[in-house]
Amino acid sequence: MARWEGDARERLVTAAIDLFADQGYDATTVAQIAERAGVTKSTFFRHFPDKRGLLVAGQDVLSRLLAEGVAEAPAAARPLDAVAAGLERACGAMGPTSRERGPGIRTAIAASEELRARDALKTVGLGVALTDALLARGVPPVTAQLAGELGTLAFKQGYARWVEADPGTAGGMAPHAVAALEELRAATATLG
Repeated sequence: MARWEGDARERLVTAAIDLFADQGYDATTVAQIAERAGVTKSTFFRHFPDKRGLLVAGQDVLSRLLAEGVAEAPAAARPLDAVAAGLERACGAMGPTSRERGPGIRTAIAASEELRARDALKTVGLGVALTDALLARGVPPVTAQLAGELGTLAFKQGYARWVEADPGTAGGMAPHAVAALEELRAATATLG
């Protein structure tokens, strides 16, 4: 099997997203993903335990970056300002490849109940990372959880807006996520 230059892990993720979008998650095999990526099945399993793991690749890094951003926010920052700092930190790691993969990932998730469940768990994990980072700052538990959930929702909305934006004007993801957080902050004021 010919070897491509570059990172096998990234090639595997790209191949999987393309195949999931083309033929569906359930119909795609690990062998097909490895073949499309130009690697062996054993290389696949060195990077991922199974094909489900492909779409949550990087979740640990993303959770860590969110938490670091919250922790590094100024001491006087209000909870949602600390969350905004976490979003800016995490979104800074999202480059053009992440944006380009967005439509394929969304198509694959929408077509698979298993991937929708996995995506929901990923969302919960991001919320926990934000909540725990806020708790470490001394934010009361209910406030920390609410701010963490709003941050997670802002991240998801910001990602969707970024992916849908005109490539020439999309810029980075951070402004989209922070704007979504500000809209959510304003919306909470109307809840009564």
